[in-house]
Amino acid sequence: MSYRPLHHSWTLRPVTEAHTPAPTQAPAEASTQAPTEAPAEVPVAGPIPASVPGCVHTDLLAAGLIPDPYLDDNETRLGWIGRTDWAYETVFGWEDTGDERVDLVCDGLDTVAEIELNGTLVGTGQNMHRRHRFDVSGALRPGENRLTVRFAAPYAYAERWRDELGERPGPYAEPYQFIRKMACNFGWDWGPTLVTSGIWRPIGLHAWSGARLARVRPFADASGRLRVHADVERLTGDELVLTVAVAGVTASAVLAPDQGSAVVELHVPGARPWWPLGHGEQPLYDLTVTLAAASPGDAPEPHAPEPHAPEPAAPVELDAWRGRIGFRDVTVDTTDGAFTLIVNGEPVFARGVNWIPDDCFPHRVDRARYAERLGQAIDAGVNLVRVWGGGLYESDDFYDVCDERGLLVWQDFTFACAAYPEEGPFAAEVEAEARDNVARLLPHPSLALWCGNNENLEGFSDWHWQERLQGRSWGAAFYYDLLPRIVAEVDPSRPYWPGSPYSGAPDLPPNDPARGTIHIWDVWNHREYGHYRDYRPRFVAEFGFQAPPAYATLRRALSDDPLAPDSPGMIHHQKAVDGNGKLAAGLKPYLPLPGDPRDPENPGIFDDWHYLCQVNQARAISLGVEHLRAQWPHCAGAVVWQLNDCWPVTSWSMIDGDARRKPLWYALRRAFAPRLLTVQPRGDGLALVAINDTPEPWRTAGRAVRHDFGGAVLAERAFELDVPPRGVAEVELAADASGDLAAGSGDPRRELLAVTAGTARCLWFFAPDKDLDLPAPDLAATAEPVEGGIAVTVTARTLLRDLTLFPDRLDSAAEVDEQLVTLLPGERATFLVRTSARLDASALLSRPVLRCVNDVVAAEGPEATAPQDSVQAR
Repeated sequence: MSYRPLHHSWTLRPVTEAHTPAPTQAPAEASTQAPTEAPAEVPVAGPIPASVPGCVHTDLLAAGLIPDPYLDDNETRLGWIGRTDWAYETVFGWEDTGDERVDLVCDGLDTVAEIELNGTLVGTGQNMHRRHRFDVSGALRPGENRLTVRFAAPYAYAERWRDELGERPGPYAEPYQFIRKMACNFGWDWGPTLVTSGIWRPIGLHAWSGARLARVRPFADASGRLRVHADVERLTGDELVLTVAVAGVTASAVLAPDQGSAVVELHVPGARPWWPLGHGEQPLYDLTVTLAAASPGDAPEPHAPEPHAPEPAAPVELDAWRGRIGFRDVTVDTTDGAFTLIVNGEPVFARGVNWIPDDCFPHRVDRARYAERLGQAIDAGVNLVRVWGGGLYESDDFYDVCDERGLLVWQDFTFACAAYPEEGPFAAEVEAEARDNVARLLPHPSLALWCGNNENLEGFSDWHWQERLQGRSWGAAFYYDLLPRIVAEVDPSRPYWPGSPYSGAPDLPPNDPARGTIHIWDVWNHREYGHYRDYRPRFVAEFGFQAPPAYATLRRALSDDPLAPDSPGMIHHQKAVDGNGKLAAGLKPYLPLPGDPRDPENPGIFDDWHYLCQVNQARAISLGVEHLRAQWPHCAGAVVWQLNDCWPVTSWSMIDGDARRKPLWYALRRAFAPRLLTVQPRGDGLALVAINDTPEPWRTAGRAVRHDFGGAVLAERAFELDVPPRGVAEVELAADASGDLAAGSGDPRRELLAVTAGTARCLWFFAPDKDLDLPAPDLAATAEPVEGGIAVTVTARTLLRDLTLFPDRLDSAAEVDEQLVTLLPGERATFLVRTSARLDASALLSRPVLRCVNDVVAAEGPEATAPQDSVQAR
């Protein structure tokens, strides 16, 4: 048995003229970009060098034949790529290994492919999301071999099936539901339309004899019991031996000549359970499954052996599977409408984020990048990642990192926001795709849930699909029958949920907060973020609020001069319908709207807009998360849309397309802290809610103080906090002898409430910032070189609201350890700026690098956050 990668000496060439686009029906609310159109001719002559794994776009980019599609509006000139047929080709040498069979193994073909070896058609593919294996024994020859993989234009394929099966509703004028390909490759409200083709995952030759392990499914539970199911592809009629080894324990089973599968069960004494982050450790165990040809010694002997009989021959190993497993149990409690993840018998509040493909060209995302991005999620307090259905089943590297770090994974099947046809090739492809990926991902203990789709059930129920479908299929048979049947058969150890949002039964309104999982999008689209408090849900799988990316990210991606919210590049990198209008509408109730960004007398207005939008995003999500966490255990999850971006764009992400953290990331780190204090409205008053998501009780003294903006104490109250493990406690913030803590006795424009308990603190302002009488910022700031960067220390002389440092404006590689810090008069904060550059202290400690809301809200703010005589560099 041997495996040989085929990743070298590939070329790429176009093989047809671009296809003429068919007319498409515009949806009621479409993206801000028009459908792609074909040029008069393909502007590329072939062949050119190609990388495998890779795709057409990145090969053309490497050859200097197209501009970077992520910069400015270059995307708009590349639509012809998805309307062109392409051929990848390589020549390789081969020597006969003596094996009975040689397979061409294709881990990822994107998407509609024909594979020829030495002029012989050996296989076809029409699904990006599954692996393919083709017997090429008859076509392979000693010496030189020519392998050609031809990809049909994705648009031509999808539009042909759309025309044959009938239009289906979707959010954009793109036919993505008619091809089993990453949906967001066709554009989304946060992503570009870059429809590509290519050999996007490894490809190689697998030579084998006798038999091979076709599928291995290990089921390990929290008691230490392991059950391994193995399916075998045979070329031999001999007996086979299947052996399982883990943690020093070994067990075997013999497969009779007519058997194609076997089950081996064993128990691992002392196996430690795998826990999600914050609930315990994540022990992983190496598992080896081997398949061997049976020797005479494997069968029971009817007589004792002769004293000097030769030792029986050792079994000949034919194949082996190696991986890591974790011992754990996972279920979902749906009693009385609940949706609560239960891991090893313990309920878990899902502090979650939604994951989209981290690059439009996913072959560029390697293990190191997964580790970086998921590490950023973990550092923000996240314990669950939802892999969204418009993207991918990610590579095993993604799930390996989640296994190691304790991130639970909610995995959507790859359907999103559209009606999908069930006829033509699609039912068979969906079944093959599901069987492949459910089995592939099964060993990962981090994988907690399979979900049928994203928002398709809601679309059919609430988005006027039914009248547009006129009885045509839309995917219901997938979500309610095929997929749950496959999960029950291939991976009965995990729960399946038909879609999200979903209320637990097909005849119920899918987005009912009283049941199951919901998505909250009236906030952002139509209502300001205070309306998050209108919801008392069981589990929120999506909610989000937009903001632009980091300034350095914008400056790298856009050549606009000057930058403005409506400058050409900014508009092109804002894909949401009326996105800037919704940003303005979201600001209006809380923060002042900046003036005309093109006013030459106000050159800092874009900087104000950029800062305030980022502050508003952070506040919106903080409010939503704190409100949802305060409802535990009634509400068991807050999964924020979204963690990451695939390119530089104004979006709902907390990590932008250049991997920079927005202020939201820092706010979410506080809102997802294991121990959290939050002030919540309760009727006409206020209550302190203390949330303890740790295994130990939280007992400490607390103090609630009503201050004026000058720092004077107007009223105060001491209290004792006693919060049980994984529990929530409330303290009414009512009046006492010293005065009213909550409201009614003072001036809401000039006062705030500060509550502390141990090292935790939270603040409550009695009016939105635009109505506050914030003082002009007065502070002292110093910048001192330290190992790894610069320590910036700010001492407040006045109340400073959401003090934030943006060192990327001076050094694009610079990062800061904290943002959005509110200081009362006399308080001090130190920010560590990680940079190798020598930064100008005056610029570092002045606007637009050092900001606070007072800059914009205060009636008469200085030009710089810190007066120059308060700036000190050391």
